[in-house]
Amino acid sequence: MISYAHDSKDVVPARTALITGINGQDGTYLAELLLGKGYRVHGMLRRSSSSPDTRLRHLDPRQIVLHEGDMTDAGALHRLVREVEPDEVYNLAAQSHVHVSFEQPEHTADVIALGTVRLLEAVVQSGRTVRFYQASTSEMFGLSPAPQDETTPFLPTSPYACAKLAAHWTVACYRRAYGLYACSGILFNHESPRRGEQFVTRKVTRGIASILAGRADTVRLGNLHARRDWGHASDYVRAMWLMLQQERPDDYVIATGVDRSVGDFVEAAFGMAGLDWRRHVEMDLAYVRPSEVRELRGDASRARRDLGWRPRVAFADLVREMLESDLRSEGLDPTRVLAARAA
Repeated sequence: MISYAHDSKDVVPARTALITGINGQDGTYLAELLLGKGYRVHGMLRRSSSSPDTRLRHLDPRQIVLHEGDMTDAGALHRLVREVEPDEVYNLAAQSHVHVSFEQPEHTADVIALGTVRLLEAVVQSGRTVRFYQASTSEMFGLSPAPQDETTPFLPTSPYACAKLAAHWTVACYRRAYGLYACSGILFNHESPRRGEQFVTRKVTRGIASILAGRADTVRLGNLHARRDWGHASDYVRAMWLMLQQERPDDYVIATGVDRSVGDFVEAAFGMAGLDWRRHVEMDLAYVRPSEVRELRGDASRARRDLGWRPRVAFADLVREMLESDLRSEGLDPTRVLAARAA
């Protein structure tokens, strides 16, 4: 099990943070990080017929105040900022699945691009001194060749990436126009056991767990040749916090600097389970994007220099943690199963 212990020297005087999309992968890790530093944490999540706070159930409910809200509702965002009176705002809410953005382009733009405008307006009109973090994405680089850093041109290839780019430039605009401490983290792919099941990394580890549990025999995936720079979400939320602790706001690329193909991830995960992936993986054109990004590999030199940030979780440890978590979800003992498969 990987430890995400916080450094006691990083504990800060009591501050209030507002996290939109707190029930997502990054939101839960960020909430843990901030609570460990003594923050008062408020989180916004959408009203849902299912259980939207599933990923938050391991945290003490007395430590987090949850608010129902939506990035498409300007009035609700204004009321929320006035009520919470945050010192820091982390905007993580998004329709974050690239493939889905081709099916729901208008909704994606409304939530991400216009939603960011609404939240920025709520912050500015509150009259408070607030530090604002925007979750940008490496998908904005699109067709620009790797490695990508803060000077690389943006060439987005999906409605999701276009919406994120609009939000990214809006944050920069408000920073200049209003003197707002606002910055964007251009985060490359980051995964964890809390990653949504519709994302390829969880499809792989969840599929392996289903195979070992005897409930399935195949995993259906899209393009195995796409190359991505994968890190652990717990490392990347630490970078978010560090960005808001600097003297001046700026935008940073956050990445490991190493790219691997989807096939490499598949091979690593199936290998840990003692399975031949070629016998279990089928390509499904339904999962192939209309416009594919071939390679994303980030250069986080500025983040290392200015923020002192470096990733702590190795790729193999990330894959193993995700696989072990999905095995436990299937009622299997990961230590026993993986040891037996390795033997």
